[in-house]
Amino acid sequence: MIRRTLLICSLVLLASCNTYNSIDTFYDAHKEDNQVTAVRVPRFMLSLISGISPEMKSLVGNTKDLRYMSFPSTTAEKSEFLNKQMNGITGNSFIEVYRKNDELKRNVVSIREKRDAVKEILIYNNNNQNGSFLYFNGNFDPVKVRQMAQNEEFQKLGDGLINQYQGGNFTPGINQEEKN
Repeated sequence: MIRRTLLICSLVLLASCNTYNSIDTFYDAHKEDNQVTAVRVPRFMLSLISGISPEMKSLVGNTKDLRYMSFPSTTAEKSEFLNKQMNGITGNSFIEVYRKNDELKRNVVSIREKRDAVKEILIYNNNNQNGSFLYFNGNFDPVKVRQMAQNEEFQKLGDGLINQYQGGNFTPGINQEEKN
C-alpha cells in the first residue's frame, strides 16, 4: 500500500514538473509581460505565411501550431533567467540541432522527433537586448529542417511573421470590408 502511494505521488510530481517546462507554460507566462510581442497563428491563417519564401511554403504546409514571441532581455539577470527557462523546456525531450553560445547570448535550434519525422521545432534567440522564440508543431522532413537551420532561414521567418502581422496582411478580407 505504501509502495503504491509513493509511486502515485512520484508520478504526479513528475507530471507537474514536466508541465512547467513546456512551450505552452512559457508562452502563457510571458504573453502578458511588458514590451512582449506574442503571435499564435491559427491554422486557417498558416497558408498566408507560406508566401514568405518557397521553403516556408513547404514547411508551413505541414504545420499544426505556429507561435512566435519576442521579449526584452536588456539585463544580464533577465537574459540568464530566460536562457534557463528555455533550457528547461528543451533539456530533456528535444534534440539540439544547432547551438551558438556567446556569454549570455544564445542561438538554439531544437527539435523533437518521432520515428522518421520531426514533430516540433523550437528556435530560441537571445542577444542580451531582445529574446525570441519561434515554435512549430507538425510533421516535418528532418533533412529540410537541418538545411533551414544551417541557412538561418528560421530567423528570417520570425522577422517575416511580425512584418506580416504588423502590415495587416493576415486579414485581407476584413480590411477590404472595412474600406467598403
